[in-house]
Amino acid sequence: MLFWRVKPLDQILATAERKSLKRQLGAFQLTMLGIGAIIGTGIFVLTAEAGQKAGPAMMLAFVIAAVVCALAALAYAELAAMVPVSGSAYTYTYGVLGEGLAWAVGWALVLEYAVAACAVSVGWSGYMNGLLISAGYPLPEFLRTGPMDGGSFNLLALLIALVVTFLLVIGTSKSAKVNAVLVLIKVAALTAFIIIAIPAVQDENFKPFFPTGWGSPLGGIGVLGAAASIFFAYVGFDAVSTAAEETKNPNRNIPIGLIASLGVCTIFYLLVGYGAVGSIGSQPMLDLNGVAFHPGSPQLAEACKGSDALVCSREPLAHVLRMLGFAKWGNAIGLAAALALPSVILMMIYGQTRIFFTMSRDGLLPGILSKVHPRFHTPYVVTIITGVFVAAFAALFPVGVLADISNSGTLFAFVMVSIAVMILRKQQPNRPRPFRTPMVWLVCPLAIAGCLLLFLNLSMYTLSLFFGWAVIGLVVYAFYGYRNSDLAPGRSPPTDTPQLEPAPKFHEGPDLGP
Repeated sequence: MLFWRVKPLDQILATAERKSLKRQLGAFQLTMLGIGAIIGTGIFVLTAEAGQKAGPAMMLAFVIAAVVCALAALAYAELAAMVPVSGSAYTYTYGVLGEGLAWAVGWALVLEYAVAACAVSVGWSGYMNGLLISAGYPLPEFLRTGPMDGGSFNLLALLIALVVTFLLVIGTSKSAKVNAVLVLIKVAALTAFIIIAIPAVQDENFKPFFPTGWGSPLGGIGVLGAAASIFFAYVGFDAVSTAAEETKNPNRNIPIGLIASLGVCTIFYLLVGYGAVGSIGSQPMLDLNGVAFHPGSPQLAEACKGSDALVCSREPLAHVLRMLGFAKWGNAIGLAAALALPSVILMMIYGQTRIFFTMSRDGLLPGILSKVHPRFHTPYVVTIITGVFVAAFAALFPVGVLADISNSGTLFAFVMVSIAVMILRKQQPNRPRPFRTPMVWLVCPLAIAGCLLLFLNLSMYTLSLFFGWAVIGLVVYAFYGYRNSDLAPGRSPPTDTPQLEPAPKFHEGPDLGP
């Protein structure tokens, strides 16, 4: 069931042409979309999460996560150039490994995109609450965070998710310039942080460098546990591939967008991490036995009451600048995050709806999910369903937990893509490859090993949620997708051709990034 019903790549391309999206994105737009998707909650918020897990050694976590992402990006670039259609890892897996595994990947991508949108919404609310407090108009404390984070209900996270959902329903294709402005705001904010924080770096703040060690499998703490979380800060480059069907000359532009955006963001992250750690320190909060509390836990929330530690901040970059005596610049960083992060939410929800749209187009999900609004030309049903889901989870769960759950789905998808590249090299060696993964028999196995290493260093709680979600997915596939697939015996592909509005340029940095 897993390895048959393979949908030939030529048929995938033909299906995309039947229900096609307009091609209008170039290499620069894709690179900006990638930078917009990558730079977001990950670096603006998870710096504190990584500090709690690894202390100053989170610098190594940034490097480890970057290397794994770079390896995966090379695999993504080859497949995205070969199969320039919507669906990302789901589509690639369908064309190589078969329908069953493709379903599993598509189902896991819900954790990558939808749950990532939840995490970004929570990250945005942290900066927005900080601005409201600075302005003297704070929300009641119980409405600032969810139950696991010391509050009751994250009102702002709920509201921003619903607003972005509304924008996606009515369409945002005419706002491409807005995305470019948002990307510049985020880059300017990180640049300002680097300029102020790095001169304040002191060697003492890096001692002890390994307060929690390398960590252990399933523990979620230590350098590898921090890398598994920080991985979220790099996720988003693959969102470029979800726009392949809307890209001009995708064989050339997709690889450029993937690799260029990842390279630019890696440089920024290393500089920001060095500035944050070295300027005010990032030692974790420990229990009486010297063990670090898990980020997002009620125990950490209790230990952080009244503390100015970096690991306790929900707006760490702004917090660093305020601690250094640059309160106005700290508020400016907070304002930049508040302005720019909604673009990340937009791209993540956008990416999720396009995955569901493609699965629905293949018959694996109900056809209503690919229903297009007659006026706005957007898949409004699946957008509303996704948006409500995102808003509800964002209101109740902390950013660290959400980010780790999102990473579990992403890492699984990356493993499948790397496997697919190697299988295609054997099965279809002569197929045109506008971009070829260099040293494929070294790069792809290393990408798989790196993803599995990070996957196993997520917490047991996160992995239990991942496998629980996978079981639910298998049940849905067994009772609906398996019987209703376009490749099921006796079924023929539908002939209607819903036309979607082009990729939201409002997010051309699709995330409008984690």
